[in-house]
Amino acid sequence: MCGIAGFVGRGTRENLEKMTRTLKYRGPDGEGYFFDAALVVGLGHRRLSIIDLGGGKQPMFNEDKTVALVFNGEIYNFLELRKDLENRHKFLTGSDTEVIVHLYEELGEQVFEKLNGMFAIALYDIKKQKLILARDRLGKKPLYWAQFGNSIFFGSEIKALMQHPDFKKEIDLQSLNKYLSYDYVPTPLSIWKNVQKLEPASYLVWEKEKIRTGVFWKTSFGAWDGSEAQALGHLDNLLNESVKMRLISDVPLGIFLSGGLDSSTIAYYAQKNSSVPVKTFSIAFEEKSFDESAYARQAAKFLRTEHFEKRFFAKDLLNLVPRIAELSDEPLADASILPTYLLSQFTREKVTVALGGDGGDELFAGYPTFQADKLGNLYEKIPAVFRKSILEKIIRSLPVGHGNFSLDFKLKKFLDGFGDFSKYRHQRWLGSFLKEEKSKLFNQEIWQELKNQNEFEEADRYRLDVKADTEQNALIYEYMRTYLMDEVLVKVDRASMFNSLEVRAPFLDYRLVDFVNSLPYNFKNRGWQTKYLLKRLMSSKLPKNIVFRRKKGFGVPLGEWLRKDLKDFCNQLLSEKEISKSGFFSISYIEQLKNEHFSEKKDNRKLLWNLMVFQLWQNNWNKN
Repeated sequence: MCGIAGFVGRGTRENLEKMTRTLKYRGPDGEGYFFDAALVVGLGHRRLSIIDLGGGKQPMFNEDKTVALVFNGEIYNFLELRKDLENRHKFLTGSDTEVIVHLYEELGEQVFEKLNGMFAIALYDIKKQKLILARDRLGKKPLYWAQFGNSIFFGSEIKALMQHPDFKKEIDLQSLNKYLSYDYVPTPLSIWKNVQKLEPASYLVWEKEKIRTGVFWKTSFGAWDGSEAQALGHLDNLLNESVKMRLISDVPLGIFLSGGLDSSTIAYYAQKNSSVPVKTFSIAFEEKSFDESAYARQAAKFLRTEHFEKRFFAKDLLNLVPRIAELSDEPLADASILPTYLLSQFTREKVTVALGGDGGDELFAGYPTFQADKLGNLYEKIPAVFRKSILEKIIRSLPVGHGNFSLDFKLKKFLDGFGDFSKYRHQRWLGSFLKEEKSKLFNQEIWQELKNQNEFEEADRYRLDVKADTEQNALIYEYMRTYLMDEVLVKVDRASMFNSLEVRAPFLDYRLVDFVNSLPYNFKNRGWQTKYLLKRLMSSKLPKNIVFRRKKGFGVPLGEWLRKDLKDFCNQLLSEKEISKSGFFSISYIEQLKNEHFSEKKDNRKLLWNLMVFQLWQNNWNKN
């Protein structure tokens, strides 16, 4: 796991070094550069040593040094690929990186189809004077790129691009509008104009100052025609193989263990494939309302892992809030980045690699929103007059609760899902500002420019793009390409890599993803039971209360904090002085949101947090 940066077209070695060194925490073990002044091309690399600690330095070259490559990630099938290449190529290292270089010599741009792993790759073909950028199938590893004039530059994070002298700071209003809705800026956009995230499962070629792109993988749904028993056996084998592959490491390795189904499943298969107790890690909190440590301890004891737990207080999370902008150079309003950071920091004290359970909820329709969707279909059958004049008035008048996810918060958020188009229901549930709220938030001149924009156009695009047998399976794909890729995976990447920790996600092995996607929807969500097939598989392997307990998530009590511990900080960040700096927002409406929340008239936690994160980002990254 590493950080990469570079450019073609304009720049100096000094520019390259400055870009790359912004990513030092992603790769604290060393740096390397390829720079050709005549071609004006530079590739930079910061290394976190995982495989072949002595010989895996990058950039990596082929035998005659006509291909140079920098790479962030891991290729889990590299040993298998290497066996086929060894009789035709001379290998100088034992790294997975060198396999990619030699495979490119044979397959060209089709090389990425052969790789099973998570990766962001930059390759320069010196003979053809061609730059190729590529990103893994599920978008596990980040890769930003920009074109300014006749130059193209790239990096694992935007902060690297910002060091190039041609970079221009200009906030993209379309992206800001989407951020306020989603809580993140959706791919391929970024918060800056002219800067994009490379799409997953795709590659970009820069040749003769022209760009072309290609796609090397697409998943599809609904092809399975086997029995449920056969599906259980296949799922068992694929999970076992996926975890086993991800245990390969030349440095200490452990497992994130929350005590939920997904992380406990990964810990089960890791322990099954280990001759010694695997190391598992969890964090505990003194505040019982958001502490899950008892379940983690139970799972660890049952699986006989070597378990490590560290106890924190709410103040440890609160102290991190001002540093949120450091963790991400693009606004991301997911407050669970705070405990994820603490878990990563603690885990890094013992190991360099961790396996996590990310992807299980998206693959198996595990979020409460999938159950709410069924309720929503029933709710829409109730006559509109009765719904609006009686039910909605009752729900909107419920007093604000103090719990992390209180009943009134869930019911009011449920109502937020019902707008002009039911197909955007899930995005409204998951996100923050609704369109009618943004019409009050934005200054009117800006809103006139944005009001006709479909902030959820990505949902339309993905549903048209995927081959799905049912509307529900198309929804799973939408989750994979939005919430999973642009919020969950970004959160984990930033929190872990800021602590120089590599996190692997066995649920996101593309073979496992393809298989689960091929299953009928009722194998994933049956009746009111989410993750049906996974729960059935693990019910004989884990304690029943672990398998069937209600999903809690890595939440923090934002609503209460904003009324108490974070109130002064919120007022400071969202003051007239701070808000007026950008000129985007109406201070009177923001004052209304604050007053409603502080007086407990309304629960505006998500809206206020979304704005606070944006202001933190502005203060840190958009200074003149």
